[in-house]
Amino acid sequence: MSQNNLEKGNKPLIFENGKIYFSKETERKFYFLLTLIMLIAGILYKVGLFQ
Repeated sequence: MSQNNLEKGNKPLIFENGKIYFSKETERKFYFLLTLIMLIAGILYKVGLFQ
């Protein structure tokens, strides 16, 4: 999908009028990464690393 974005000229991040806009694919990757981080943090908490 990222090659499609590059071929069409779409950028993953667009900064316009003081706001940042994400492409749909970039947003999905970002929130997937955050989900993995929260999952790992929850596992480490259950194991006893964060008490």
